[in-house]
Amino acid sequence: MGDLSLLPSNAAIDGPDLLIGGCSLTELAAEFGTPAFIIDEQALRDRARAYVHGLSARHPGGRVCFAVKSFPSASMIRVLASEGLGLDVVGGGELRIALAAGADPAGIVMHGNAKSDDDIQAALDAEIGYIIVDGFDDIDRIARLARRRTAVLLRVSPGIESHTHAALATGGKESKFGVPVERVAEAVDRMQSAPMIDMRGLHAHIGSQITDLQQFEAEVAALATLGKFEVYDLGGGLGVRYEPGDVAPTIEDYLDRLVPAVHRHLGRDVELLIEPGRSVVAPVGVTLYRVVTIKRAGRLHVAIDGGMGDNLEHSLYGQRFTPLVVGRWDEPEVLADLVGRHCESGDILTPDVTLRGPQVGDLIVVPVTGAYCFTMSNNYNAALRPPVVYCSDGTARLGVRRETMDELLAREVGVVAAV
Repeated sequence: MGDLSLLPSNAAIDGPDLLIGGCSLTELAAEFGTPAFIIDEQALRDRARAYVHGLSARHPGGRVCFAVKSFPSASMIRVLASEGLGLDVVGGGELRIALAAGADPAGIVMHGNAKSDDDIQAALDAEIGYIIVDGFDDIDRIARLARRRTAVLLRVSPGIESHTHAALATGGKESKFGVPVERVAEAVDRMQSAPMIDMRGLHAHIGSQITDLQQFEAEVAALATLGKFEVYDLGGGLGVRYEPGDVAPTIEDYLDRLVPAVHRHLGRDVELLIEPGRSVVAPVGVTLYRVVTIKRAGRLHVAIDGGMGDNLEHSLYGQRFTPLVVGRWDEPEVLADLVGRHCESGDILTPDVTLRGPQVGDLIVVPVTGAYCFTMSNNYNAALRPPVVYCSDGTARLGVRRETMDELLAREVGVVAAV
């Protein structure tokens, strides 16, 4: 039958079908088409609650801010805000989505290593909780644009080379993010002398898809060398399982190591923020495809109706996935490359993967695609970006509809959409 442990926690086999949130994938494909992003809403809420309740039980002055970049949809934000999560946004665009979703501005922090005047002004106008100062230009912009005293945190690059893909590491000595530790005092002094800047504390983020919890403890220890502050934002980065052999800490494991490190190095009386993204949404989402073509050219290529237009993870990071052929639970296994429909040799979801009896027309479900797939979906080869469907207790609701052909031309000037 294959390994089902990577599917959302409420998934269940139903004869030749698979249920996500109690909804039949066969019926979802018929109603919403493929490709489609499918979210198990109850599993999503369960993970959100594990973070919120877990942090508050260990550190009452804590706040969980969902990293919107991992799934920047108002539909997702509404669910997570209803569970008590604040938000981490990057720039004015994500802030606009968050506000449109009805999020409380006081629970929002804004990031960006290259914030424009417009980004800063949007944050000031919305009166968000904290602007994360990423460098000296941010200080100058806030000092120039602010008309009221504005709370900020200083992002520090702690010099930690995290054990993850190079493209996902953000806290090393040569990172484009944050202020190097040797210039933190200078940045703090400059902000403390600016009348409109209320410098509250420090921020750090060492990377994404990190499974070595000692690295988060090292991050806390590094911040402790920079002085005493009232607020610490430790970012996110907790990794998840993508393949059956992967080992990743649970949310409880993460909090059990992180919070004691904070108490030991930074104190119990600080305001503590964390910014999980991938570890909230990745395990609760799957992508549903249909097999379009199967061919052998030295190796077996199983081609689906999506690809790097809706999942860039393998192309960018070499991330592997564990797809399942819906209904072929007991068929013999074949070794294949699961490839996409785009005119690019690198359009591969996962190479050298075992699939059970794939045939043209079959549905393929790819688990652990709830993070960074929707956010990086694109129009390569004029593909239409997929819908987002939330499933709970056997009921499916559309969160984001499929893009239309006319929308491909919506920004073109002087072009009439095809009939």
